[in-house]
Order: sequence, then structure tokens, then C-alpha cells
Amino acid sequence: MIGLFGGAFDPPHSGHVALVEAAKRELGLDRVVVIVAADPGHKRVDTPADVRLALTRAAFPDDEVVLDDHARTVDMLRAHPEWHGATFLIGADELVNFPSWKEPGEVLKLVRLGVATRPGHAAQLSDSERMASFELEQPAASRDVRAMIEAGEDVRELMPPPVWDLIERDGLYLRQPSYTESA
Repeated sequence: MIGLFGGAFDPPHSGHVALVEAAKRELGLDRVVVIVAADPGHKRVDTPADVRLALTRAAFPDDEVVLDDHARTVDMLRAHPEWHGATFLIGADELVNFPSWKEPGEVLKLVRLGVATRPGHAAQLSDSERMASFELEQPAASRDVRAMIEAGEDVRELMPPPVWDLIERDGLYLRQPSYTESA
């Protein structure tokens, strides 16, 4: 059985990796395709797609990682019939937003959802035939990781080492001083 895990991955962190590993284990997935949204329709990203793709490949060295140009999940799924019937992995926080996705009913016709929940907090699955849940400790969100890096905090424990190495090497996510700041 194949799983799909999409996102901006700005940056990918250990929580993303833990989600994929838990989904493989709990949902019996044989493999997962990690899909980096080049231009996600639901959020703004400042980090170029090729950089996020490289970081994501570093985070998931044993999984297939692809770049996708579709801003919406349903459009991506329509463009990839080979993925129909897969399990699309999301967090329980995203399940709350699922009704606002473009054509959520069509998404559920093309794939089933694998919903990561916090221990002791079951997801409200409205369609148990098209949705399955699995438990996962909830780590920091990518936006929190970016803010921590910008603030100069040590986030190495939140990142797969190869991802941190690339971030550190390339100076990614560091706050860029504005022209009005004194030197």
C-alpha cells in the first residue's frame, strides 16, 4: 500500500519524519511518496522550491521525494492516476481544515486519508471507510522551527541531522537585517 505525504516542508523537521514512520508502521504502508508543493495554494513560502526539495530529500533519504507544481491536492491527484487509491497523510489539525480544501469530496474519492492524532485525542473521522487514524506525538510546526532558527535558538534536536547540516551550511532561515538596522 502506498502513502502520500504532501506539504511545503519549509523546513522539513523530525516531526515530519516521525509522521511518515508512524504511518508506515500503523497503517501498513509499503512506501511513502513525499510531495513538496512548489507553490502551495494554502500558504505563502519564501524559501525556493528547489531548496525545500533538497532539504526534504535530506530528511527522507529512504523515500521517494518529488516536487509538484499543483497548488491544490485534488489537482495533483488528478494529474497522477497512479496514486489513486493511496493513503494521503495529514495531521489532525489539517483534518479540521479539510472541508475547506478544493473539492474535498473528490479527494476522498481518489485517496483515503491517514490522519495523525495526538495520543489520547481521537480524530473525528466522518467517513471511516475513507479515513484511518494513527497516533503521533505532536512536534513543533515548521513555522515554529523557522522562528526558532531566526531567533538564534538551537533546533538541532528538532531536525534530522542532514537537514540541519544543509540549513547551517547555507545559512537558511536566518533573520536578514533590514536596511534600517544599525550595524
